[in-house]
Amino acid sequence: MWGIRTDLLAGAAFCALFSAPAAAFGLDTINPLSANFSGLSVTLGGQASAAGFSADQPSATGLDQSGASGAATATLNVERDYDSGLSLSLKSAFEVYHDRLSGDNYGSDLVQKVYGVAQTGLGRVEVGMTDGAAYALAVTGPVVDDATTLDNPNVTFFRDPTSGQAFINIFSLNSAVESSLNYAKISYYSPRLFGIQLGASFTPSEGKDVVPFLNSGPHVADRQENIWEGALSYSDSFGPYSLGFYGGLSVGHDGAKTLGHAGLTDWGLGTEIDYNINDDVKLALGGAYRHANSDAFDINAALAQGQTNSAHLSTTLSVGPWIAGVEYGDGTAEGSPKLGVRGYEASVGYVVNANLQATVGWQRLDYSRDAGTFYNGAPAIRMDAAFLHLKLHV
Repeated sequence: MWGIRTDLLAGAAFCALFSAPAAAFGLDTINPLSANFSGLSVTLGGQASAAGFSADQPSATGLDQSGASGAATATLNVERDYDSGLSLSLKSAFEVYHDRLSGDNYGSDLVQKVYGVAQTGLGRVEVGMTDGAAYALAVTGPVVDDATTLDNPNVTFFRDPTSGQAFINIFSLNSAVESSLNYAKISYYSPRLFGIQLGASFTPSEGKDVVPFLNSGPHVADRQENIWEGALSYSDSFGPYSLGFYGGLSVGHDGAKTLGHAGLTDWGLGTEIDYNINDDVKLALGGAYRHANSDAFDINAALAQGQTNSAHLSTTLSVGPWIAGVEYGDGTAEGSPKLGVRGYEASVGYVVNANLQATVGWQRLDYSRDAGTFYNGAPAIRMDAAFLHLKLHV
Protein backbone atom coordinates (compact mmCIF):
# COMPACT_ATOMS: atom_id res chain seq x y z
CA MET A 1 0.00 0.00 0.00
CA TRP A 2 2.83 2.40 0.85
CA GLY A 3 4.35 1.94 -2.62
CA ILE A 4 1.00 2.54 -4.29
CA ARG A 5 0.34 5.72 -2.35
CA THR A 6 3.88 6.90 -3.08
CA ASP A 7 3.16 6.45 -6.79
CA LEU A 8 0.00 8.54 -6.42
CA LEU A 9 1.78 11.32 -4.56
CA ALA A 10 4.63 11.34 -7.05
CA GLY A 11 2.26 11.43 -10.00
CA ALA A 12 0.10 14.12 -8.44
CA ALA A 13 3.13 16.21 -7.59
CA PHE A 14 4.47 15.79 -11.13
CA CYS A 15 1.15 16.97 -12.58
CA ALA A 16 0.76 19.78 -10.06
CA LEU A 17 4.22 21.10 -10.86
CA PHE A 18 3.06 21.98 -14.35
CA SER A 19 -0.51 22.99 -13.54
CA ALA A 20 0.18 26.32 -11.84
CA PRO A 21 -1.70 29.24 -13.35
CA ALA A 22 -0.14 31.22 -16.17
CA ALA A 23 0.08 34.21 -13.86
CA ALA A 24 2.51 32.33 -11.61
CA PHE A 25 5.01 31.26 -14.28
CA GLY A 26 4.07 33.47 -17.22
CA LEU A 27 3.40 30.35 -19.33
CA ASP A 28 0.10 29.08 -20.68
CA THR A 29 1.43 25.72 -21.81
CA ILE A 30 4.53 23.55 -21.77
CA ASN A 31 5.92 22.77 -25.19
CA PRO A 32 7.74 19.53 -26.04
CA LEU A 33 11.51 19.64 -26.19
CA SER A 34 12.59 20.23 -29.78
CA ALA A 35 15.76 20.79 -31.77
CA ASN A 36 16.84 21.02 -35.40
CA PHE A 37 19.83 19.24 -36.90
CA SER A 38 20.68 19.80 -40.57
CA GLY A 39 17.05 20.04 -41.61
CA LEU A 40 15.84 17.35 -39.20
CA SER A 41 13.31 18.35 -36.56
CA VAL A 42 13.52 16.25 -33.37
CA THR A 43 10.72 16.45 -30.79
CA LEU A 44 10.61 14.77 -27.37
CA GLY A 45 7.31 14.68 -25.48
CA GLY A 46 5.22 12.38 -23.37
CA GLN A 47 2.32 11.82 -21.04
CA ALA A 48 2.05 11.06 -17.34
CA SER A 49 -1.06 10.20 -15.36
CA ALA A 50 -1.99 9.43 -11.78
CA ALA A 51 -5.31 8.26 -10.35
CA GLY A 52 -6.54 7.90 -6.80
CA PHE A 53 -9.69 5.87 -6.20
CA SER A 54 -11.93 4.13 -3.72
CA ALA A 55 -13.69 1.01 -5.01
CA ASP A 56 -16.66 -0.96 -3.70
CA GLN A 57 -16.57 -4.60 -4.79
CA PRO A 58 -17.18 -7.94 -3.03
CA SER A 59 -14.49 -8.43 -0.41
CA ALA A 60 -11.90 -11.17 -0.47
CA THR A 61 -8.78 -12.03 1.50
CA GLY A 62 -6.05 -9.58 0.64
CA LEU A 63 -8.23 -7.45 -1.66
CA ASP A 64 -7.39 -3.75 -1.46
CA GLN A 65 -10.38 -1.67 -2.60
CA SER A 66 -8.68 1.71 -2.52
CA GLY A 67 -5.40 3.01 -3.74
CA ALA A 68 -3.77 4.59 -6.75
CA SER A 69 -2.60 3.87 -10.23
CA GLY A 70 -0.34 5.58 -12.72
CA ALA A 71 1.49 5.36 -16.02
CA ALA A 72 3.99 7.35 -18.06
CA THR A 73 4.78 7.37 -21.77
CA ALA A 74 7.59 9.05 -23.69
CA THR A 75 7.37 9.99 -27.38
CA LEU A 76 10.15 10.76 -29.85
CA ASN A 77 9.49 12.11 -33.35
CA VAL A 78 12.02 12.89 -36.06
CA GLU A 79 10.76 14.76 -39.13
CA ARG A 80 12.06 16.34 -42.31
CA ASP A 81 10.07 18.51 -44.71
CA TYR A 82 10.96 19.07 -48.35
CA ASP A 83 10.17 21.97 -50.69
CA SER A 84 8.19 19.58 -52.90
CA GLY A 85 5.63 19.15 -50.13
CA LEU A 86 6.90 15.72 -49.13
CA SER A 87 7.27 15.14 -45.39
CA LEU A 88 9.12 12.14 -43.95
CA SER A 89 9.05 11.27 -40.26
CA LEU A 90 9.85 8.54 -37.77
CA LYS A 91 7.46 8.39 -34.81
CA SER A 92 7.81 6.34 -31.64
CA ALA A 93 6.17 5.89 -28.23
CA PHE A 94 7.48 4.02 -25.18
CA GLU A 95 5.56 3.13 -22.03
CA VAL A 96 8.25 3.77 -19.44
CA TYR A 97 6.05 3.03 -16.42
CA HIS A 98 2.75 1.34 -15.62
CA ASP A 99 1.28 -0.67 -12.78
CA ARG A 100 -1.22 -3.53 -12.74
CA LEU A 101 -4.23 -1.25 -13.10
CA SER A 102 -2.83 1.08 -15.76
CA GLY A 103 -1.44 0.25 -19.16
CA ASP A 104 -1.80 0.67 -22.89
CA ASN A 105 -3.82 -1.11 -25.55
CA TYR A 106 -0.91 -3.22 -26.78
CA GLY A 107 -0.02 -5.53 -23.92
CA SER A 108 1.85 -2.85 -21.94
CA ASP A 109 5.19 -3.61 -23.59
CA LEU A 110 7.92 -0.99 -23.32
CA VAL A 111 7.70 -0.27 -27.05
CA GLN A 112 4.23 0.96 -27.99
CA LYS A 113 4.92 2.30 -31.47
CA VAL A 114 7.79 2.73 -33.90
CA TYR A 115 6.82 3.60 -37.47
CA GLY A 116 7.75 5.69 -40.45
CA VAL A 117 5.42 8.15 -42.19
CA ALA A 118 5.53 9.60 -45.69
CA GLN A 119 3.04 12.47 -46.16
CA THR A 120 2.32 13.70 -49.69
CA GLY A 121 -0.44 15.56 -51.45
CA LEU A 122 -1.81 12.18 -52.51
CA GLY A 123 -2.14 10.85 -48.98
CA ARG A 124 -0.17 9.35 -46.12
CA VAL A 125 1.72 6.04 -45.95
CA GLU A 126 2.71 4.48 -42.61
CA VAL A 127 5.05 1.51 -42.21
CA GLY A 128 5.89 -0.09 -38.89
CA MET A 129 4.53 -0.87 -35.48
CA THR A 130 1.38 1.25 -35.14
CA ASP A 131 -2.42 1.26 -35.19
CA GLY A 132 -4.37 -0.14 -38.10
CA ALA A 133 -6.59 2.02 -40.29
CA ALA A 134 -9.84 0.78 -38.75
CA TYR A 135 -8.69 1.91 -35.29
CA ALA A 136 -6.94 5.11 -36.36
CA LEU A 137 -10.11 6.46 -38.03
CA ALA A 138 -12.56 5.20 -35.39
CA VAL A 139 -15.29 7.42 -33.93
CA THR A 140 -16.75 6.05 -30.71
CA GLY A 141 -18.48 9.00 -29.03
CA PRO A 142 -17.31 11.93 -26.87
CA VAL A 143 -15.70 11.32 -23.48
CA VAL A 144 -14.49 13.50 -20.64
CA ASP A 145 -11.21 11.60 -20.21
CA ASP A 146 -9.93 9.05 -22.74
CA ALA A 147 -7.91 7.25 -20.05
CA THR A 148 -10.74 6.54 -17.60
CA THR A 149 -13.55 6.02 -20.14
CA LEU A 150 -15.61 2.82 -20.05
CA ASP A 151 -14.65 2.12 -23.65
CA ASN A 152 -11.09 0.77 -24.01
CA PRO A 153 -9.73 2.39 -20.83
CA ASN A 154 -6.08 2.79 -19.92
CA VAL A 155 -6.79 3.18 -16.19
CA THR A 156 -9.05 0.84 -14.20
CA PHE A 157 -10.11 0.67 -10.56
CA PHE A 158 -11.03 -2.95 -9.83
CA ARG A 159 -8.71 -5.83 -8.90
CA ASP A 160 -9.18 -9.56 -9.31
CA PRO A 161 -7.84 -11.05 -6.05
CA THR A 162 -7.28 -14.43 -7.72
CA SER A 163 -4.66 -12.95 -10.07
CA GLY A 164 -3.75 -9.58 -8.60
CA GLN A 165 -4.41 -8.05 -12.03
CA ALA A 166 -7.08 -5.66 -13.27
CA PHE A 167 -10.48 -7.34 -13.13
CA ILE A 168 -11.51 -6.10 -16.59
CA ASN A 169 -8.72 -8.14 -18.19
CA ILE A 170 -11.24 -10.98 -18.54
CA PHE A 171 -13.30 -8.85 -20.96
CA SER A 172 -13.14 -5.11 -21.54
CA LEU A 173 -15.55 -2.95 -23.50
CA ASN A 174 -13.97 -1.70 -26.75
CA SER A 175 -16.18 -0.43 -29.58
CA ALA A 176 -13.36 0.50 -32.00
CA VAL A 177 -12.02 -2.16 -34.41
CA GLU A 178 -8.54 -2.85 -32.98
CA SER A 179 -7.67 -6.47 -33.78
CA SER A 180 -4.37 -5.67 -35.54
CA LEU A 181 -3.14 -3.81 -32.42
CA ASN A 182 0.39 -2.44 -32.93
CA TYR A 183 1.65 -5.35 -35.03
CA ALA A 184 4.01 -4.29 -37.83
CA LYS A 185 1.92 -3.22 -40.82
CA ILE A 186 1.62 -1.07 -43.92
CA SER A 187 -1.15 1.55 -44.04
CA TYR A 188 -2.42 4.15 -46.47
CA TYR A 189 -4.69 7.11 -45.72
CA SER A 190 -6.21 9.21 -48.49
CA PRO A 191 -6.55 12.99 -48.31
CA ARG A 192 -9.88 14.09 -46.87
CA LEU A 193 -12.06 15.22 -49.80
CA PHE A 194 -15.62 16.49 -49.35
CA GLY A 195 -15.34 15.33 -45.75
CA ILE A 196 -14.45 11.74 -46.67
CA GLN A 197 -11.20 9.95 -45.87
CA LEU A 198 -10.35 6.33 -46.69
CA GLY A 199 -7.80 4.13 -44.94
CA ALA A 200 -6.42 0.64 -45.54
CA SER A 201 -3.88 -1.54 -43.73
CA PHE A 202 -2.14 -4.86 -44.27
CA THR A 203 -0.67 -6.73 -41.29
CA PRO A 204 1.22 -9.86 -42.41
CA SER A 205 1.47 -11.43 -38.94
CA GLU A 206 1.35 -10.81 -35.22
CA GLY A 207 4.98 -9.72 -35.27
CA LYS A 208 6.27 -6.68 -33.41
CA ASP A 209 9.66 -6.28 -35.09
CA VAL A 210 8.80 -2.83 -36.49
CA VAL A 211 9.40 -3.77 -40.15
CA PRO A 212 6.61 -5.91 -41.68
CA PHE A 213 7.47 -9.40 -42.96
CA LEU A 214 10.60 -9.75 -40.77
CA ASN A 215 8.85 -11.70 -38.01
CA SER A 216 5.98 -14.16 -38.25
CA GLY A 217 5.02 -13.47 -34.66
CA PRO A 218 4.42 -16.04 -31.91
CA HIS A 219 3.87 -19.57 -33.21
CA VAL A 220 0.74 -20.19 -31.19
CA ALA A 221 -2.42 -22.06 -32.13
CA ASP A 222 -4.95 -20.06 -34.15
CA ARG A 223 -2.59 -17.16 -34.78
CA GLN A 224 -3.93 -14.69 -37.33
CA GLU A 225 -2.04 -13.93 -40.54
CA ASN A 226 -2.55 -11.61 -43.52
CA ILE A 227 -4.88 -9.23 -41.71
CA TRP A 228 -6.53 -6.80 -44.10
CA GLU A 229 -8.51 -3.86 -42.86
CA GLY A 230 -10.26 -0.88 -44.34
CA ALA A 231 -12.05 2.15 -42.95
CA LEU A 232 -14.11 5.10 -44.11
CA SER A 233 -14.29 8.32 -42.13
CA TYR A 234 -16.59 11.28 -42.72
CA SER A 235 -16.25 14.62 -40.97
CA ASP A 236 -17.80 17.99 -41.83
CA SER A 237 -19.37 21.07 -40.29
CA PHE A 238 -22.78 22.60 -40.96
CA GLY A 239 -23.06 25.95 -39.26
CA PRO A 240 -22.89 25.31 -35.50
CA TYR A 241 -23.05 21.53 -36.02
CA SER A 242 -20.18 19.11 -36.67
CA LEU A 243 -20.81 15.54 -37.77
CA GLY A 244 -18.43 12.58 -37.69
CA PHE A 245 -18.97 9.01 -38.84
CA TYR A 246 -16.81 5.94 -39.41
CA GLY A 247 -17.05 2.34 -40.50
CA GLY A 248 -14.22 -0.18 -40.23
CA LEU A 249 -13.62 -3.82 -41.15
CA SER A 250 -10.76 -6.21 -40.35
CA VAL A 251 -10.40 -9.78 -41.65
CA GLY A 252 -7.62 -12.32 -41.16
CA HIS A 253 -6.53 -15.88 -41.91
CA ASP A 254 -6.11 -18.50 -39.18
CA GLY A 255 -2.53 -19.66 -39.73
CA ALA A 256 -2.64 -22.62 -37.30
CA LYS A 257 -6.28 -23.60 -37.22
CA THR A 258 -7.69 -25.86 -34.53
CA LEU A 259 -11.16 -27.33 -34.15
CA GLY A 260 -13.88 -24.73 -33.63
CA HIS A 261 -11.76 -21.77 -34.73
CA ALA A 262 -11.69 -19.63 -37.88
CA GLY A 263 -10.16 -16.62 -39.55
CA LEU A 264 -10.84 -13.21 -38.00
CA THR A 265 -13.84 -11.04 -38.86
CA ASP A 266 -14.14 -7.75 -36.96
CA TRP A 267 -16.26 -4.74 -37.93
CA GLY A 268 -17.57 -1.60 -36.31
CA LEU A 269 -19.58 1.61 -36.83
CA GLY A 270 -19.53 4.87 -34.91
CA THR A 271 -20.80 8.44 -35.03
CA GLU A 272 -20.66 11.74 -33.15
CA ILE A 273 -22.48 15.04 -33.54
CA ASP A 274 -21.35 18.26 -31.86
CA TYR A 275 -23.44 21.39 -31.38
CA ASN A 276 -21.53 24.60 -30.66
CA ILE A 277 -24.12 26.56 -28.72
CA ASN A 278 -21.73 29.50 -28.53
CA ASP A 279 -17.98 30.12 -28.35
CA ASP A 280 -17.76 28.68 -24.82
CA VAL A 281 -20.46 26.01 -24.73
CA LYS A 282 -20.57 22.76 -26.75
CA LEU A 283 -22.87 19.74 -26.52
CA ALA A 284 -21.71 16.42 -28.02
CA LEU A 285 -23.50 13.09 -28.45
CA GLY A 286 -22.33 9.87 -30.04
CA GLY A 287 -21.75 6.17 -29.86
CA ALA A 288 -20.37 3.09 -31.55
CA TYR A 289 -20.97 -0.63 -32.05
CA ARG A 290 -18.45 -3.42 -32.72
CA HIS A 291 -18.98 -7.05 -33.71
CA ALA A 292 -16.24 -9.70 -33.94
CA ASN A 293 -15.97 -13.48 -34.02
CA SER A 294 -13.03 -13.38 -31.58
CA ASP A 295 -13.84 -14.36 -27.99
CA ALA A 296 -13.53 -11.24 -25.78
CA PHE A 297 -11.68 -9.62 -28.74
CA ASP A 298 -8.75 -12.03 -28.29
CA ILE A 299 -7.21 -12.21 -31.77
CA ASN A 300 -6.07 -15.81 -31.16
CA ALA A 301 -9.58 -16.93 -30.20
CA ALA A 302 -11.53 -16.30 -33.42
CA LEU A 303 -14.43 -18.75 -33.29
CA ALA A 304 -16.25 -20.60 -36.06
CA GLN A 305 -19.41 -20.28 -33.93
CA GLY A 306 -19.67 -17.42 -31.46
CA GLN A 307 -19.29 -13.69 -31.35
CA THR A 308 -18.33 -10.72 -29.20
CA ASN A 309 -20.21 -7.43 -29.24
CA SER A 310 -19.45 -4.08 -27.64
CA ALA A 311 -21.64 -0.95 -27.67
CA HIS A 312 -20.93 2.53 -26.34
CA LEU A 313 -23.16 5.61 -25.90
CA SER A 314 -21.97 8.91 -24.46
CA THR A 315 -22.64 12.61 -24.21
CA THR A 316 -20.61 15.56 -22.95
CA LEU A 317 -21.27 19.21 -22.21
CA SER A 318 -18.31 21.60 -22.35
CA VAL A 319 -18.52 25.02 -20.70
CA GLY A 320 -15.26 26.93 -20.92
CA PRO A 321 -12.59 24.76 -19.25
CA TRP A 322 -15.19 22.41 -17.70
CA ILE A 323 -16.37 19.14 -19.28
CA ALA A 324 -19.19 17.03 -17.84
CA GLY A 325 -20.28 13.72 -19.33
CA VAL A 326 -22.05 10.40 -18.92
CA GLU A 327 -21.36 7.06 -20.61
CA TYR A 328 -23.11 3.73 -21.03
CA GLY A 329 -21.48 0.55 -22.28
CA ASP A 330 -22.72 -2.97 -22.93
CA GLY A 331 -20.91 -6.05 -24.19
CA THR A 332 -21.24 -9.81 -24.60
CA ALA A 333 -18.53 -12.41 -25.29
CA GLU A 334 -20.07 -15.73 -26.38
CA GLY A 335 -17.11 -17.94 -25.60
CA SER A 336 -16.83 -20.47 -22.81
CA PRO A 337 -18.06 -19.27 -20.43
CA LYS A 338 -20.31 -16.63 -21.97
CA LEU A 339 -19.48 -13.28 -20.37
CA GLY A 340 -21.57 -10.14 -20.17
CA VAL A 341 -20.62 -6.68 -18.93
CA ARG A 342 -22.63 -3.50 -18.50
CA GLY A 343 -21.07 -0.21 -17.45
CA TYR A 344 -22.08 3.28 -16.36
CA GLU A 345 -19.92 6.34 -15.79
CA ALA A 346 -20.40 9.98 -14.84
CA SER A 347 -17.47 12.37 -14.65
CA VAL A 348 -16.47 16.03 -14.62
CA GLY A 349 -13.18 17.31 -15.96
CA TYR A 350 -11.35 20.61 -15.64
CA VAL A 351 -8.86 21.56 -18.35
CA VAL A 352 -6.17 23.53 -16.52
CA ASN A 353 -4.38 24.31 -19.77
CA ALA A 354 -3.43 22.56 -23.01
CA ASN A 355 -1.18 20.22 -21.00
CA LEU A 356 -3.11 19.25 -17.90
CA GLN A 357 -6.59 17.96 -17.10
CA ALA A 358 -8.08 16.87 -13.78
CA THR A 359 -11.11 14.54 -13.76
CA VAL A 360 -13.35 13.32 -10.95
CA GLY A 361 -15.95 10.65 -11.54
CA TRP A 362 -17.89 7.54 -10.65
CA GLN A 363 -17.85 4.26 -12.54
CA ARG A 364 -19.87 1.06 -12.21
CA LEU A 365 -19.37 -2.32 -13.88
CA ASP A 366 -21.75 -5.30 -13.71
CA TYR A 367 -20.33 -8.65 -14.93
CA SER A 368 -22.19 -11.92 -15.45
CA ARG A 369 -21.35 -15.42 -16.74
CA ASP A 370 -23.40 -18.47 -17.78
CA ALA A 371 -21.10 -21.06 -16.18
CA GLY A 372 -18.86 -21.08 -13.13
CA THR A 373 -18.50 -18.22 -10.67
CA PHE A 374 -16.43 -15.13 -10.06
CA TYR A 375 -14.18 -14.81 -7.01
CA ASN A 376 -17.23 -13.87 -4.92
CA GLY A 377 -18.68 -17.35 -5.49
CA ALA A 378 -21.57 -16.08 -7.65
CA PRO A 379 -22.21 -15.96 -11.42
CA ALA A 380 -22.63 -12.17 -11.25
CA ILE A 381 -20.62 -9.38 -9.66
CA ARG A 382 -21.21 -5.65 -9.25
CA MET A 383 -18.44 -3.10 -8.67
CA ASP A 384 -18.30 0.68 -8.51
CA ALA A 385 -15.63 3.26 -7.75
CA ALA A 386 -15.10 6.97 -7.20
CA PHE A 387 -11.90 8.37 -8.68
CA LEU A 388 -9.69 11.38 -9.27
CA HIS A 389 -7.47 11.32 -12.35
CA LEU A 390 -4.72 13.76 -13.35
CA LYS A 391 -3.29 13.65 -16.85
CA LEU A 392 -0.31 15.66 -18.10
CA HIS A 393 0.46 15.74 -21.81
CA VAL A 394 3.48 17.47 -23.32
